[in-house]
Amino acid sequence: MKRRLEWIEIPGEHEARERAWRVVSAAFAEREPAPAQVHWKPIAAIALTLVVIAGLLSPPGRAVLDEVREVVGVEKAQPALFSLPSPGRILVTSDAGAWIVQPDGSKRLLGDYREAAWSPFGRFVVATRRDELVALEPDGKIRWSLARPRVRFPRWGGTRTDTRIAYLSRSAMRVVGGDGENDRLLDPKAAAAAAAWRPGSVHVLTYGRRNGFVRVVDADRGTIIARDEARDVVRLDWAADRRLLVTAGRSSLFDSRSQNVLRTEGRFTGAALSPRARRLALVSARAGSSVVELISRSGQTRQLFSGRGGFENPVWSPDGRWLAIGWPEADQLVFIRVAGRQQIRAISNISAQFRSRMFPRLEGWCCAG
Repeated sequence: MKRRLEWIEIPGEHEARERAWRVVSAAFAEREPAPAQVHWKPIAAIALTLVVIAGLLSPPGRAVLDEVREVVGVEKAQPALFSLPSPGRILVTSDAGAWIVQPDGSKRLLGDYREAAWSPFGRFVVATRRDELVALEPDGKIRWSLARPRVRFPRWGGTRTDTRIAYLSRSAMRVVGGDGENDRLLDPKAAAAAAAWRPGSVHVLTYGRRNGFVRVVDADRGTIIARDEARDVVRLDWAADRRLLVTAGRSSLFDSRSQNVLRTEGRFTGAALSPRARRLALVSARAGSSVVELISRSGQTRQLFSGRGGFENPVWSPDGRWLAIGWPEADQLVFIRVAGRQQIRAISNISAQFRSRMFPRLEGWCCAG
């Protein structure tokens, strides 16, 4: 079997040999006789080219090419995002702006926005430009906008009838009502790398501060409820029961309710709690590779996926059955089925599909309605 496989001709192999021979033959025919002087450099270059071509077309050469293909990216990935593997809509930002991807794979460009986030229950989207905070309907229609300097990192929380939006303006944390009214300063020195609203609450906000502390505040009154030290926080999440707060730092995973350090090995680059907060998806970097792990509330760990380079922005499907991650080095969006039999589904050419030179960012996977 091995001998038969070695003699299988790969597509284009014969044409490649023919092209190489034509190039060499033409160069040889056009040479000028020079018996007294030999130019070794052109001959060496041609010989080296032939060696490289022969090596790549040989069975060992084909093996090298296959190995290169396997280094970065999932094999047999789909060439385009034809559909989502689970109900809901995905919010994406790219160089072109903010997009919403529907379950059937259709995409809508909302406008030229830098960052975006879903409102509770996915009824609206909050997005930012350099000096503007904007609330949008899912079809891109602007409901209201607010001019503030250097706006970034918007987070929308609350109930169906009463919501708040937290955002940074320069290094200050500010809060505004979901209707665009009553904008106010919450903390002049936040410089948050992460923030999260307590589920179902229009008051309780948690965010990281410049001094390395995580602060829990009543956003309407401005009073501090609690604070914890958690250096270099990359993610903050409240559990659905409103009691357990998990923080993921660059080198530790911390449960601030039980005051337990759950993990210390690795360098954490992303984390996301499942919709019912039963499991945590954790992304860590290890010696040029990245690993996605699933951690249960009891602390049990299961590895889901690994690959060369870095993974970005894990997001859960609304039903908690799938996890999506970005893989910039492979230019792929990878869906990992977590519930039941594990399955990997990858989509290639993601940057081009969202008209972006930089790899697009997953901002959230929200409600089916």
